[in-house]
Amino acid sequence: MRKVIAAEYLSLDGIMSDPSWSAPYFNDELARSQRDLLFQSDLLLQGRVTYDGMSRAWMQASDEQGFAERMNALPKRIATRSAQELTWNATAIQGDVPAEVERLRQEDGGHILIYGSGQLVRSLMPHSLIDEFRLIVCPVVLGSGQRLFAEGVQATLTLTDVTTTSTGVALMTYRPA
Repeated sequence: MRKVIAAEYLSLDGIMSDPSWSAPYFNDELARSQRDLLFQSDLLLQGRVTYDGMSRAWMQASDEQGFAERMNALPKRIATRSAQELTWNATAIQGDVPAEVERLRQEDGGHILIYGSGQLVRSLMPHSLIDEFRLIVCPVVLGSGQRLFAEGVQATLTLTDVTTTSTGVALMTYRPA
C-alpha cells in the first residue's frame, strides 16, 4: 500500500498560502530533503488552485539536479470541479475524491505526494487518508492567510522525525496517532 504524504511549507503561525515568503530560507539542506521526497514518490495529488500555480511555474523549469524534470514527468491527479482541460501530465478526479484517493493508495508504487492543496488535505483528513505530514516550518510569522489546519480541524499526531536547517527551518514529520 502506498503512503499519502502532505508536504507543506508553513510559517510559525501555521500560514501556508502563497509560500513565496519561504524563498529566503531555502538552501541545499532543504533542497536535498525535498528532492529525496519527490524521487520516492510516483504520483502527485493536488487541488485545482495548487495545480494551476504549480503547472505554470514548473512546466518551463529546469535544474541540474533533475528536480524539475521529475516534477514535470510525474503523473498528477487533480481534485477539481472544473471541466477546464488539464495539461502537465494531469488527470482530473471528479466526484468522490476520498474514494479515488483510497483506490490509488491501494495500488503498488511509491508515495502519493501532496504539495500545498490545503483544502484537499483538510477534506482527506476525516477519512484517514493522510498517512504522513511533512511540515517545513519557516522562522517567520505572517499574521494572516490560509492555514493548513483551519479552525475546527482536529487531529492527534505523533512526531516521528525532526531536523533543522542552517536557515532555521524545522523539517518535521508527523503521522496520525
